[in-house]
Formats: sequence, structure tokens, C-alpha cells
Amino acid sequence: MLTAAANEMLTHIGPGTPMGNLMREYWIPACLSSELKADGEPMRLLLLGEQLIAFRDTDGRVGIMEHRCPHRCASLFFGRNEEGGLRCVYHGWKFDVEGNCTDMPNVPPAQDFKHRIKAKAYKVVERAGLIWTYMGKREKPPELPALEVLNLPEDVRVTRVHQRECNWFQSLEGDIDTSHFGFLHIGGLKMEEVPQDTIHKWGVGDRAPDYKSTETDWGTMYAAYRPADPGNLYYRFAHFMFPFITLTPNGSFEDQVACTLNVPMDDTHTMTYNLNWVKKTAPLQTLANGDWIPGLKPDMEYLPNTNDWYGRHRLVARRENDYFIDREMQKHSNYTGIQGIGRQDQAAVECMGEIVDRSLEHLAPSDRMIAITRKRLLEACQKLLADGTVPPLVDDPHACQRARGGSFIAPEKQDWLDAYADKLQGALSPLGMLQRLPLAAE
Repeated sequence: MLTAAANEMLTHIGPGTPMGNLMREYWIPACLSSELKADGEPMRLLLLGEQLIAFRDTDGRVGIMEHRCPHRCASLFFGRNEEGGLRCVYHGWKFDVEGNCTDMPNVPPAQDFKHRIKAKAYKVVERAGLIWTYMGKREKPPELPALEVLNLPEDVRVTRVHQRECNWFQSLEGDIDTSHFGFLHIGGLKMEEVPQDTIHKWGVGDRAPDYKSTETDWGTMYAAYRPADPGNLYYRFAHFMFPFITLTPNGSFEDQVACTLNVPMDDTHTMTYNLNWVKKTAPLQTLANGDWIPGLKPDMEYLPNTNDWYGRHRLVARRENDYFIDREMQKHSNYTGIQGIGRQDQAAVECMGEIVDRSLEHLAPSDRMIAITRKRLLEACQKLLADGTVPPLVDDPHACQRARGGSFIAPEKQDWLDAYADKLQGALSPLGMLQRLPLAAE
């Protein structure tokens, strides 16, 4: 259970808030690279509670800046994207991607003062099909996190994105809540219906595993474990990485190159990005006869994008239509009556409300990962606020190489962290054999 003050610190990310300040120490995914075209229309962008404009100039460079023109505060969303900059339609003032005013056509040349005018603009890089922006105070931004999936070639990476109408940490907690999988997603599944050649069958046979969890250099990690064949345990590992990255146990550890980013738009809306290596082993999704497990067939239909602040990547199935829950399907074949893992997750995290009141909770042993992740984030916020302590991963982006999610079988007599370290050394990488760092920092 969290106090109201702790919950507010954890969930509020606007300018000047403790969590907002922490978020601004990192590079933030702003949008898909494909959403911006050279000399194309500007796009409204809501990020960390700030109303911004994103555009791509004639030469392909991306600008992300305050949406208000610094002259008379007209919105640059209506601007003309032309000849290397964005021109405000009110009086014609023009700005490049760095926010520099390059033209002031309504002012006589002798009175021109464009060299003193600058729109608030943020630094930008493109990586992994995403446009990232740095909204912090450093003159030289930190490096991007060294996640394998961010370095994949375009043709072997798939990215899915959708908006959630709830707080960012509410969305993230769904990723690190392992025990819900056996109920929300496969609650109606029986052991005999599962392909017997998959290790994931052990998770169907035992829906109340034991847990291990620990803090790490990059955030937190846990393992849910239960008996497998005699002498062995079935493990599902997952991680939280600062500030909003998760590596889920959604597949086999050997080749699980993937991550999820729960990016705060504001306090009550989140843009969720799922990045995956296309060649990774599929998770448990089919029955022994090859049919889809009831309720797991993907069903992510989107509404048309609009130009308002919340108008991008919204699912058709949403709170207003109860996610198209089918009570007959729920009664006879699928535990939730909602089609698709993504839609099921969305319903679970959004139905709590825009920002859940965590004082009402009664946490169980299965929530240990959630508890230590909250603690780690709150401590990092408090240290940054108290004395400027740099939060994890900012200056050590390669710590990410010690983390991977997924499932495997290991001897029951082997320590869980030793089993993890062994599996990590032997894990497949689409980039070749990467040099793996030790599990813990020396």
C-alpha cells in the first residue's frame, strides 16, 4: 500500500515534479520515425505533460519544440513546413529544427532581432524506427540505452504502438505482474490442451508459483518459478529498467530480444511501444491441435488518427465499449471474454481508473516485484531531488546488456541468479555473440 504522497510522486510526470525531473534525465521515445515526412505537416505531440510540435524539415532533420510561437503564442501546429524550417502562419516568423529564428518577415530589416529569438526545442536522435528526444538540462545528453533490440536492422524488428488511457506506471505494472498471465490470458486453458513439447506447459499446470526478486544496476528483476520435470524448475524472468522499460517473460529466454516502453504522454495517458526481434520463438499461443488458444488471437484494430493531442494510436476496443467483452465467450471458452492479449491487458490497467488509488490495495507475495520497483523509483526520485544523484542507467547505458526476459528450465538445486547468469551467457543474439557483462557490477 502506498501513501497518497508517495503515489503522487510516483505517477505525476509534468515539468518540475520529482518523477518528471527523473524522466527528463533520459532519452524519451517521442513518436515513430514513419510518422514524420520531410516538409510534411507538423504533428501535435504530448510528452511528459508538455504540448509540443514535431516536424521533419526539407533535409530530413527532425525538430521537437514548444508548440507556441515565441512571438505571439500562436500554435506552430498550423505552421508551413518549408525550405528547411517551420514558418508560423500568424506573422511568418520561421524556425529551424533547433528552434533558431531564421526569418522575421514582418519586421523591417533595420529592426530585425531574429538572432535573439529562439523557440524552446529539444535535442533529437533517431534509432530503431523511433524518434527520441532529450528533455533534460544536460548540455551533452547521455547515451541511449544499449538494448539489443534498439540496434536491430529494420528488416528483423517489428514495432507495435498503442495508446492507453491511464497513468504510465499503471501500464508498466501490468508488464511486471507475472501471476496475471495464468488468469487474464489463459485462465480457461487446461494442461492437456497445451502442446507437450513446450516448456510453457508448466505455467499452465501451476498458476501459483513462488518468486524471487532483487534490485539491479538497471532497475529490478524477478523470477517466478515452479516445478517442471523431476529435479528441474520452470522459470519466467522479467525486468524493469529505468525509467519506463520492461523486458517481459513472453517467450523463450534463448532468443527473447524485445522490450516494452511505457512512455508518459501526461499523468493519465501513456504511449506503449513494443519492439521485438521477428525471429524470436513464439510464446504460448496455440493449442495442441494448432488452433489459437481461445482469446489469444491478436485483435488490435485502431481508430483513424486525428490531429488532437490524444488522437494517435488509439484502439477501437476501449473503455467506452467495455473492450467488446463477450460474456458467452467468457462463460464457455475464454476466461475474460475479451479477444487478444493486448486488449486484455489494456482493459485490466484502464479499468482501475486513470490513476489508481494504491491506498486501497492489498498486495500479495506475487506482487513483490511491483513493491520493489515502486521503492526503487521513489528512492531514485528522492535522491535526485535531495542532492542531484544521477539515477540508474543514465551514465551506465551498457548495464542493459545484463538483462533479458523469458522462460527456461534449470536444475532446482542451482541458485536462481546463477541459473540466470548461465542462460544469459548462452543466449542467442541477432547481432552475433555480444560480450556479456557480469550479472552484477564489479
